[in-house]
Amino acid sequence: MSVMMDKNTGFLLGDPERKPFDGFEISRKDLDKALSEMILSASGWRKVFAADGNEESRGEELTPPDRLLAAAMAEAYTDFLLSRTSSVRPVVVVGLDSRFTGPALADVMIRVLLSRGMGLRYLFITAAPELMGYTRQSEDCSGFIYISASHNPIGHNGVKFGLNTGGVLSGEQAGELIGAYKNILADRTALDLLMTRVDGVNPADVEDVFSQVPHWKSEAYAVYKSFTRQVVSGLDAPAEQNRFFDILKAGIASSPLSVVAELNGSARTLTVDSEFLGDLGIRVKVVNGTPRQIVHRIIPEGESLNQCRRVLEEEAVSDPAFQLGYVPDNDGDRGNLVYCSRRDGVAQILEAQEVFALSVLSELAYLYWNEKMTEKTGVVVNGPTSGRIEDICEAFGCTAFRAEVGEANVVNLASAKRDQGWQIRILGEGSNGGNITWPAAVRDPLNTLGALIKLLVLRSRNDKPGLFEIWCHLSGQSGRYKDDFDLKDVIDSLPSYVTTSAFEDRAIFKINTRNHALLKKNYEEVFLREWNLKKDELFRRFAIVSWEEWNQEGTSSRQGMGAEFRSGSHSGGLTIRFLGSDGGVLGYIWMRGSGTEPVFRVLADWKGDQREAEEYLLDWHKNMIAQADGACG
Repeated sequence: MSVMMDKNTGFLLGDPERKPFDGFEISRKDLDKALSEMILSASGWRKVFAADGNEESRGEELTPPDRLLAAAMAEAYTDFLLSRTSSVRPVVVVGLDSRFTGPALADVMIRVLLSRGMGLRYLFITAAPELMGYTRQSEDCSGFIYISASHNPIGHNGVKFGLNTGGVLSGEQAGELIGAYKNILADRTALDLLMTRVDGVNPADVEDVFSQVPHWKSEAYAVYKSFTRQVVSGLDAPAEQNRFFDILKAGIASSPLSVVAELNGSARTLTVDSEFLGDLGIRVKVVNGTPRQIVHRIIPEGESLNQCRRVLEEEAVSDPAFQLGYVPDNDGDRGNLVYCSRRDGVAQILEAQEVFALSVLSELAYLYWNEKMTEKTGVVVNGPTSGRIEDICEAFGCTAFRAEVGEANVVNLASAKRDQGWQIRILGEGSNGGNITWPAAVRDPLNTLGALIKLLVLRSRNDKPGLFEIWCHLSGQSGRYKDDFDLKDVIDSLPSYVTTSAFEDRAIFKINTRNHALLKKNYEEVFLREWNLKKDELFRRFAIVSWEEWNQEGTSSRQGMGAEFRSGSHSGGLTIRFLGSDGGVLGYIWMRGSGTEPVFRVLADWKGDQREAEEYLLDWHKNMIAQADGACG
């Protein structure tokens, strides 16, 4: 037996004969140092796993302490999963993004799972939405381990865990798993037994897991493609889906649309994008479409979108149908867009908040177009999503609900609202871009593209208005509608807001205290004092007459000032909304402390195009946080 290679990519799967811990002595000091470098949070566990410690490293090896950290992760997750299933042999789906240390992490975790008698389906490199959708749609799968550090630099890696809900663990579940993980790492005897057990796994069993990768990856691909049809159409019955996609294809045939997919060597290079879009009649120009062909920063923001923008603009010269381009992060669950107007041929990068707003507009208009709008239709967003979402919801007669930052919080609030009889078709974190479209439970750039494709292609025909005309009519902008509209016309029709980007340097404020409860208590005192000093100026300059405070924790959003409106470590989001004379919300300031770094994420959102207001409010907000932090001592 020798090393095994993935038949699809030619990349190393691993060596079944190689024992991860044979010949290594891992001291308590070295293990504690390795653990101290790791971030453990509900959104994922991550650190620089590259053995050379370089966050931009393309090395594939792990240090022995990091191998033990990985083994303990799988051990803790196995205990967690077994406590939640009645299955004698739960099946775990394992996959990874295209980072270089992924196979080594998977090798260790697979051996732990085998040593515990778990069933395994190893997909190797696969997009997160594909793996999660597959786990959800497969009745015999109990949960998943997905190895990724999302948008962090390439030398980082980490893990996301989930059950068979199609999304990551909730904040409460993640907290339980983190506690169990720390307990294992604190028990030297348990760690020694774990290493012995892992090294004792039969190499033939590892070889069997590796050899089945092509089968399970092919099955996951097919299931995900079918699931994407369900998500984009919003229809369950295959016959209804076929009728819808026939309409979509006819619309594309009469109004051609082409797309640039700049995949940056991510896991999306191995999923359904080109085939799915091609089936609709959309021409796809793939750039950096080979796994690990990573040519720029992984985070799909700002300069990372420049290559896509340039290619889109170049392609549009010879083919004006090229109107959209997208760039995903490495695990492929998040992507942001560029667009090219047919009027001037200039490609522009869309802000994350704009991408989400367009997706919400499209999906709500689609419900209206498809005659599925109900009185109890809502949208779920996080605290720092722009107020333009409430304006869009108001036009459609819908309600917006807010949760704390964190994909799991948004997904869980949407689930709770559905249990209460609400129709929640679309949800997400506008501050981060992308969207989650029911019944998916994770962001997916293909679903974002699906929303924009429907917006551009489902046009007015005979006596049936298209999505953009529906929006123009309901938002009181009928004069904006024209038959030959493009995406620029839709963007111009969005409610006008100026919002701090979550990815600007201005959106991060360093603090000294780690006591979020005390800082927020001090902030409220500072704000009351500052309000009395500035309220006349605020009215004169921005027509602000009053304010209200909201605190977001988990799936709740509570109005009120004071510690009684917060709980636990007071680590949720805090929002001050500013109101006009008619009681309407003019804008807000928001903050939330990091659970892993001495920083607060901050943001200001202002209705209209008055950038001066956003800058003033954000600077004032940060000044008040500084005063509150200073008072903590």
